[in-house]
Amino acid sequence: MKNLLAALLLCCASTVTFAQAAPQGANPQRVQRMVAQLQSRFANANTTHDGKLTKEQAAAGMPMVASHFDEIDTQKAGYVTLPQIEEFMRERAATR
Repeated sequence: MKNLLAALLLCCASTVTFAQAAPQGANPQRVQRMVAQLQSRFANANTTHDGKLTKEQAAAGMPMVASHFDEIDTQKAGYVTLPQIEEFMRERAATR
């Protein structure tokens, strides 16, 4: 579970943002692949193509996001965005 969360963390940050928070010695090519994978998974889960994931969409395409949905949806809007997911993962990484 921790490894999956760590992988999701690496995927969540944009390349520039991740460069600021990435562990020393992180492979930039691997980081870019993981960022691309996160963006692709988000796009695939976002079946309405509106840049917002509902809890149901997250459950279908991004189960780790779904399991932390209420924590990520800090505005209690009923949906989360990719930047919100990235912020959540940065905050989680900072507390580790």
